Amino acid sequence: MDNQTKVATFAGGCFWCMVEPFEERPGIISVTSGYTGGHTDNPTYMSVITETTGHREAVQIEYDPDIFPYERLVELFWQQIDPTDAGGQFADRGESYTTAIYYHDEEQKKIAEESKQQLEAANKFKEPIVTDILPSQTFYPAEEKHQNYHKKNSYHYKRYKKGSGRQDFIKNTWGVKKDLRDLKKKLTPIQYQVTQENGTERPFQNEYHDFEEEGIYVDIVSKEPLFSSKDKYDAGCGWPSFTKPIEKQQVNENVDMTHGMIRTEVRSEKGDSHLGHVFEDGPADKGGLRYCINSAALEFIPKDEMEEKGYEYLLHLFK
Repeated sequence: MDNQTKVATFAGGCFWCMVEPFEERPGIISVTSGYTGGHTDNPTYMSVITETTGHREAVQIEYDPDIFPYERLVELFWQQIDPTDAGGQFADRGESYTTAIYYHDEEQKKIAEESKQQLEAANKFKEPIVTDILPSQTFYPAEEKHQNYHKKNSYHYKRYKKGSGRQDFIKNTWGVKKDLRDLKKKLTPIQYQVTQENGTERPFQNEYHDFEEEGIYVDIVSKEPLFSSKDKYDAGCGWPSFTKPIEKQQVNENVDMTHGMIRTEVRSEKGDSHLGHVFEDGPADKGGLRYCINSAALEFIPKDEMEEKGYEYLLHLFK
């Protein structure tokens, strides 16, 4: 770890499910699965699940706080767990699967405690929040087969995350609750048609296809940040095109077999809005992808307004 990076440690139940939400985001250097908080040295997976070591399954994250601040890490952590469950997480029961934030300094402690208080005040959960906030202890990396399990065993991982109840809990708790009648009033007809009915606007006759101002593009429904002007380019197709999203977890990709074609649809993670499609004919030196997005699905936030509108944590994109 260099002088500019820091470490964060979270216990969120099964560590298989706690790597993917954090990895490959800007400023995240590494995510390691392991064990912490117990009273035995060099624990193993088989010893921890006996519930006699005091350890919990956890992840340790090395990150650059100037790019991905600790506040965002804590916010993301809450969105992966059921913080009211004192007996484990979802299908995994026992002390080793209970939740905790392990702080490494007083600043992390303050941020974690304030975040927990804000979550309690929001009354999002009917039951009290029981996630512990504790000083960090020795972190023991787990066996190699448990590192990046979601990549090594992707099929089993997806079935496990869905079958355990975690996936549906996250969607139902943190996803945008849609009232289609209300959305019809708030959105223009083309915005509603695109985002809620999987429509497509006319090429070259949309707001952002040739727009060049610096800033970010957010979901018109949920306001979650999706794309940056830094990754926008003129693909000549008549729709705004981007080489990548700001963070890959902010968009979901689905197979689209409509109109006699096989394409990859792009939807926003939280708002579940239809955005457009992604193709493999983008600039080779930028990864080769072209995210072809409907202007009607987007709202542009100018760089000079990002701090005022709560997106100051993304200003690093323009430095």
